[in-house]
Amino acid sequence: MAIIAGIDEAGFGPVLGPLLVSVSVFEVPTAAADECMWRMLAGAVTRKALRRSPALPVADSKALRVRSSLLHLERGVLGLLAQAGARPTSLSELLRRLAPQALREMPRSPWYSHADLPLPRQADRRDIDLRANGLALAMERRGIKLQSVRAEPILAADFNRLVRATRNKSVALFGVVSRMIDYVFQTYAGKQPTRIVIDRQGGRIRYLHHLQRMFQGARIRILDESQQRSAYLIEQGPRSAEIRFQLNGEDACLPVALSSMVSKYVRELLMELLNNWWAQRIRGLKPTAGYYVDGRRFLHDIAPAVAAEGIDPSMLVRCR
Repeated sequence: MAIIAGIDEAGFGPVLGPLLVSVSVFEVPTAAADECMWRMLAGAVTRKALRRSPALPVADSKALRVRSSLLHLERGVLGLLAQAGARPTSLSELLRRLAPQALREMPRSPWYSHADLPLPRQADRRDIDLRANGLALAMERRGIKLQSVRAEPILAADFNRLVRATRNKSVALFGVVSRMIDYVFQTYAGKQPTRIVIDRQGGRIRYLHHLQRMFQGARIRILDESQQRSAYLIEQGPRSAEIRFQLNGEDACLPVALSSMVSKYVRELLMELLNNWWAQRIRGLKPTAGYYVDGRRFLHDIAPAVAAEGIDPSMLVRCR
């Protein structure tokens, strides 16, 4: 058996709300490591946001967030998590499973403190379970297992601290991605063939220097550095893994797509808490997704409440 892990983020660009980085880890038959998992699970998963399809949607999260609806994104995330034995009924349960460290950090921000949401938000639980059961059968037939899903929310204050320390937003993001790479490498590499696929950030093609800093003393071989992907073989003691930075990774690798979905879903839930908290203080406040133009509108609208509550802006607004 082989390990295929995918890493992706959501919320890199906004001025409000958390940055999320997630990893999903699948075990597949070694002979099928290069096969397309969407084809292997055809009929049980779909790349499209189809309301009546019995398949679970698994695709780039941007393709599943249709007209401000969480339905397809939520179906896919909760249906896939069921394959790892997780059926959360609340946001706090979801975070305990995916990001337990976040529950310790959230109380520092009043809009997240002591707040929770029941799950699912828009999808029907019975519908999710039926779709998840169909996927479970397909995964069993093809010998595929979902081993692990993890997420790391970086709240605004922590994001600002990371950017100040690195003086570079992209470097700060890569630091979080590196923690996910290290988790997979330390947990799975050496026990079975391991491949880690990361959605490529920006136009960078060469990652050797970053990997050398991560894996000090390791033997690192360049397998490919092209416009489509950058691939490296890491050998450190008894552990080895292939690490790929893949252009449009959410479209090329199902585990990356799932990580994109998990990141987006958790961010959307945390943004709902943020919007709810401020709406209780400003009558008629229009919610925001946190992106630059509308985020600035939101900050203008809540300015009186920010002053009244004595909120430190660095807890709320990102520096970049």
